Amino acid sequence: MEYIKNIDDIEFEYETSVTVGKFDGIHRGHEFLAERIVENAEAFQRKSVVVTFDKSPRVSLENNADIKNLITNEERAMILDNIGVDYLVELSFTKEMMSMEPETFLQFLCEKLHMKYIACGTDFTFGHYGKGNVDFLREKANVLHFDVDVIEKLKDVTRDISSTYIREEIIKGNIEKANDLLGYYYFVFGEIVHGNHIGTKMKMPTINILPTSDKLLPPNGVYVSKVIINGVSYNGVTNIGMKPTIEEEKKRIGVETHILNFEGDLYGKIAKVDFLHFVRPEKKFSSLDELANQISMDIGFAKEYFS
Repeated sequence: MEYIKNIDDIEFEYETSVTVGKFDGIHRGHEFLAERIVENAEAFQRKSVVVTFDKSPRVSLENNADIKNLITNEERAMILDNIGVDYLVELSFTKEMMSMEPETFLQFLCEKLHMKYIACGTDFTFGHYGKGNVDFLREKANVLHFDVDVIEKLKDVTRDISSTYIREEIIKGNIEKANDLLGYYYFVFGEIVHGNHIGTKMKMPTINILPTSDKLLPPNGVYVSKVIINGVSYNGVTNIGMKPTIEEEKKRIGVETHILNFEGDLYGKIAKVDFLHFVRPEKKFSSLDELANQISMDIGFAKEYFS
């Protein structure tokens, strides 16, 4: 998949099948939209294109930087690439973009991307104040010569599957419910960095990832996890939190994972840590010996979980 971040780099010479949105989380509904444009592109010898934004329109409109992302932009690109999308076009959500009339944005899709098919949800809106919607698309389809495919939202019993719903479940610590809504394990992704090596001293070495500040993390605590490094999957047990037992001058929330039955140097490698099951909340222990004993029990729980 080609990842285009500069609008001036768009020089398509072929027709495209398009879907548009922030795609925070790439949940089951988003995946269905992406699969539809891939299928349409293959059927009509087009290219599939996901058009998205570098930051959430919701954050920009509400001016609320405290809203965390389910996935980072890099993680979003990785998931869409796995689905088989040809191009990810990431637009800067500037004041000019916010005030763009729906006619202008639709012209961009048709003239710059040569869009001949668009897949969207029933509540899809675009343009200034969301004035563009499904009815607007259908009205313009014959004039601008593209097909509109409006797809009903996927539901979880009676509630629509949405990023808001998933965000609520993650914040509440219902990681398995969130995973079901996503259609894959919720994860963090990043470079393995050096920690304080306390785990190594306790004969239970760990890998450390420092997630970006805009990434939504599950509640602090211990989780059964999977770790994917260089395409190889390992079983693990992961702590999210501030390591309250360890005395440090400067603390930052981190993701620390013990990989079961593994030895080796992984510093500098890129790891994906999937969260499978919540074990217990983070806790401050009275000593490192007490901490080591609890970690040993957490590892035992994880081994039993996987067995």
